[in-house]
Amino acid sequence: MAETLTKLAYQAFQNGKSAFSLGHRTFATQLRQWLRPELQFEMAEVDDDFLKEVTRRREALLQLDWADAEAGVYPEALLFDNPWDDFFQYYPAVVWELPQLWERILNKETQVFDANINTQGFPRYYLQNFHHQTDGYLSDASANLYDLQVELLFSGTADAMRRRVLAPIKRALGADNDRPTQRVLDVACGTGRTLKFLQGTFPELFLYGLDLSPAYLRKANQLLSQTNLPQLAQGQGEAMPYRDDYFDALTCVFLFHELPGPVRQQVIDECFRVTRPGGTFVICDSIQAIETPELEPMMANFPVLFHEPYYRDYIKDDLVTRLETAGFNGVTTQVHFVSKYWVAHKPV
Repeated sequence: MAETLTKLAYQAFQNGKSAFSLGHRTFATQLRQWLRPELQFEMAEVDDDFLKEVTRRREALLQLDWADAEAGVYPEALLFDNPWDDFFQYYPAVVWELPQLWERILNKETQVFDANINTQGFPRYYLQNFHHQTDGYLSDASANLYDLQVELLFSGTADAMRRRVLAPIKRALGADNDRPTQRVLDVACGTGRTLKFLQGTFPELFLYGLDLSPAYLRKANQLLSQTNLPQLAQGQGEAMPYRDDYFDALTCVFLFHELPGPVRQQVIDECFRVTRPGGTFVICDSIQAIETPELEPMMANFPVLFHEPYYRDYIKDDLVTRLETAGFNGVTTQVHFVSKYWVAHKPV
């Protein structure tokens, strides 16, 4: 009975997030048509079959999320983890930012930062207003809004998709549980959501997070400081400040679609370098046209609505070949809802 009630609560929680996200998008669209009627998007059309397929995939993701928690892959409490303080504090700011976002789209401004932000030392590909958001990834305001914006974008399933990396990590670490010290790195850790799920699932691990944005690392520090704080560092994925063969496992969530092709390979090469022999590397990112052609209208519309300069190249990029070129083997892939996953191993 308790499990049934918990499952019903989880379903209600997820359906509530989905309904709120739909309401937000409807409100934002109506507001844009009223304030900025000249701003129009040429969108790929979707039909009823497409919408049914998206709904089916979302439900399958949530069923798997529940099943893994029920099986003990991660605690059921993680299913209900939500930054409520951020929601109530920052949702008005999400709405307030919309007119600024539309203004940037109309003016084709994609590399605009506040005058007090120091952009020196960052790679050129990174100095973008990704998603058209104010200051890209380089301000505290952006860091405060990011998780909420991503949840709204994915209809409340962003965390469920992040949790898909936990099962392969658990299998990888469990296969070598005689090692007294196991280290896991989250590459491009952002605000620390994936690290928080790793923290809640593997409290005994030594966790590390690497990100380019000082502002997002400050947000991660705030999110994670209530428990055993992972070691956070600022740095580039293509030039990591760690020695060879240092980590038992690596995760990387929602990074590769925001990298130019050559940099994707550099990051994968670095991940191979810092993974110990026998270790595992897990990637979570967007679906790709090369494996999910039935969702191509969604992939076509995403860079139209959001500034994603490298996305069209990403959806046709063969990351399996890139991983194998770096030296990984045994690469497997899965798709859950609108995310794709690669699990790769470094040979012993």
